[in-house]
Amino acid sequence: MNDIRSKRIRQADIATAAGVSVSTVSRVLTNEPGISETIRQHIFKVASDLGYPLKTAAETTSGGLALIASDSVTGGLSVFYEGILEGLRAGAAERGMRFDIRLIREARTEPEVVKEHLQAAGAEGLFLVGIDPSDELRRWLETSGTPVVLVNGTDPKLRFDGVSPSNFFGAYSATRRLIDAGHRRILHLAGSHRQTIRERIRGFEAAIASMEGADGRLVPMTFAGSSSQEAHDKTAAILAEKGGFTAAFCMNDFIAVGVLDAVAEAGLRVPEDFAIVGFDDLPCALMTNPRLATMRVDRAALGREAIGLMIARFRDRDAPARHICHGVQPIAGGTLPPET
Repeated sequence: MNDIRSKRIRQADIATAAGVSVSTVSRVLTNEPGISETIRQHIFKVASDLGYPLKTAAETTSGGLALIASDSVTGGLSVFYEGILEGLRAGAAERGMRFDIRLIREARTEPEVVKEHLQAAGAEGLFLVGIDPSDELRRWLETSGTPVVLVNGTDPKLRFDGVSPSNFFGAYSATRRLIDAGHRRILHLAGSHRQTIRERIRGFEAAIASMEGADGRLVPMTFAGSSSQEAHDKTAAILAEKGGFTAAFCMNDFIAVGVLDAVAEAGLRVPEDFAIVGFDDLPCALMTNPRLATMRVDRAALGREAIGLMIARFRDRDAPARHICHGVQPIAGGTLPPET
């Protein structure tokens, strides 16, 4: 220790003392995302103990503002966004970022309105939570150089940083769970209102294409995606057609609840006659009988990751945009036979 303290401390010295790679130390000291909080705190402690000059996050981090679509957080999907907000708040507190949250109708996300919100909050960085920027807003964000992170959102041209669940891969996995259980005629109830949901549709279609003889049918949802009643009515109509569909993958658990109700009313046994897989692992998945099989999204992790992306963007405004995709976890439930 004395030998190290007698010279200028380098990141390589921190890496040796912490038992990690130099690249990991570099990523932590520049506040890049993708490092576990345990490793991050360990490296900061080792660096401090060695006398490495550390700036506090409060000294280096500009403020951030999260704009959240009001129809998402005040409707059926509110619990989903509560988890994301929890992660955003916790991540901002840990990094010393000044942080504010405001509700906004997505139709009101014009550049002038967004600019006013940023100025009122004294924020430099913008988190768009559950909001896909319009062409007008996108152009203003790019022209103004405003640091922006899409949270639970995806830019198909990767012009902005973003973090989301693995929508394509999660949907592929969910559909394969039904295929692996022996089902070949599968419904997918989904909207098309957001890029993230369209990625789930592509995942469903890819899984159907991966199995010879499988037949998938997209059932469009007209609402934003949390209408159990619409899901119930459309499923009941399809079952009345006696078209031979024996399973459904639903874009979220609220829709899966409606499907389950329709299947039960049709006198079908679950999962013997009809199997269902949802998405998100929301509290309602625990309340159904039987419990829904679903795909778990770590919503708080999305929020924390978004904070890391913003801090990295503050430090390097010209770096290429990055999108971080979080894997989703299959959750067993009685709407799907036991999986091997």
